[in-house]
Amino acid sequence: MRFLTRSLLGLFLATMSIAALGYAGYTLVTAIQSRADVPGGPGQGARERVFTVRALPVTASEVTPTLSAFGEVRTRRSLELRAPVGGRVLEVAQGFEDGAEVREGQLLFRIDPADAEAALALERSDLARAESELRDATRALDLAGEDVAAAQAQFDLRVRALDRRQELAERGVSTEAALEEAELALSSARQATVGRRQAEAQAIARRDQAESALERQRISLAEAERRLSDTRVYANFGGTLADVSIVQGGLVSSNEQLGRIIDPDSLEVAVRVSTAQYLRLIDDDGRLQSSEAEVALEVAGFEITSPARLVRASATVEQGQSGRQLFVELVAPRGFRPGDFVTVRLQEPALQDVALLPATAVNAAGNVLVINDDNRLSARPVTIVRRQGDSVLVEAGALAGLEIVREIGPSLGTGILVRPQRETATGEVVLDAPEMVTLDPERRARLIAQVEGNTGMPETVRARMIAQLSEDTVPASMLERLETDNAGRPQRGG
Repeated sequence: MRFLTRSLLGLFLATMSIAALGYAGYTLVTAIQSRADVPGGPGQGARERVFTVRALPVTASEVTPTLSAFGEVRTRRSLELRAPVGGRVLEVAQGFEDGAEVREGQLLFRIDPADAEAALALERSDLARAESELRDATRALDLAGEDVAAAQAQFDLRVRALDRRQELAERGVSTEAALEEAELALSSARQATVGRRQAEAQAIARRDQAESALERQRISLAEAERRLSDTRVYANFGGTLADVSIVQGGLVSSNEQLGRIIDPDSLEVAVRVSTAQYLRLIDDDGRLQSSEAEVALEVAGFEITSPARLVRASATVEQGQSGRQLFVELVAPRGFRPGDFVTVRLQEPALQDVALLPATAVNAAGNVLVINDDNRLSARPVTIVRRQGDSVLVEAGALAGLEIVREIGPSLGTGILVRPQRETATGEVVLDAPEMVTLDPERRARLIAQVEGNTGMPETVRARMIAQLSEDTVPASMLERLETDNAGRPQRGG
């Protein structure tokens, strides 16, 4: 009986030992297979890392470069309101204040006209006196002319009398005394004629002086009328008031500035560009080309824009400045005000056979990374034509039709295997179909157990991964992550 018990116990222990050895062998074989399936494990080469990049096709086309500069808005038409005459302000127009709108011909303010009216009355009185003096001088000239005519007639009469005396003396009828008396009378008549002519000349001079005095008086009267009209100030054109400094009842001096009128529809921007940029805007004759532009103003996250055009360039370079100053006229200046600091975008002459690329597509060495047919990268040098903002213009040349990396990172270089992401015309990203792997039941069960045993993984992520592992095919990228994570953990069993 004891022998039978010991025999059964030995048989049981032998069976248990064989089962333990079988389980150990199974565990060892399973561990070796799992080790062999892990990337980089024994018997399997390391899987190459693949980088995902954004692909950009290079297209050669005609591109119009944009030159961006900053400038200040100025008014092209303004009027300083100054007091033409000094005095007290009697009247100020309703709404005469900063920012108010005025129309052409509107009365702005009026200065006390009492002094100007008194001066005008005095000038009118002096004008009447000058006109009276001219009438007197004219009448005196007429009388002097009649005196000259009478003296001339008397002189002619004395001449004929002397002739008769001479004829009578030749016939012996007249005496020498009578002939001498006729000669003396002729001499007196001649002297009287000269005196009358002198009086006429004086009358002519008096009349000329009277006419000159009347003309001066008329000028003085016109000036007095102008001074009186200057007491009322009107708007020469419609616009907006600025820098207003006037109050009703205040005293103002002559030529004192009391405000300004600015035409809000006539604005321009003064921008300064470098000499190299200026040379790109002129033609072969050195004349500034007519260029379209856009003026933009950033206001609280919003942008006010207006079309504009390049009209002229400054004739000189200011002391201490460099480059060239350009003037851009605003076509639709709605919302802009003088003094605004704005951005001006000028269109340069169009360039042929160039490509517009993001600045991130060109590295510091001036190369781009081309995506070859096998999705590997190769470096190609490019010639940068322009830099504008976050973009560059390069010569297309041999790059036309190729795909390059939109954003070059520090981990990308020649020979790197990439997975390109391409964009459609609407901006949607088109991904290449992921590599799918078919799992055998043992490997599927082991990976599901690995996911279920990962307590640090969120429940939603765990459920999603188990659902993916239950499919017939599983993405290779997910297998790579799971098995790489499993390779870093110690193997059980054995």
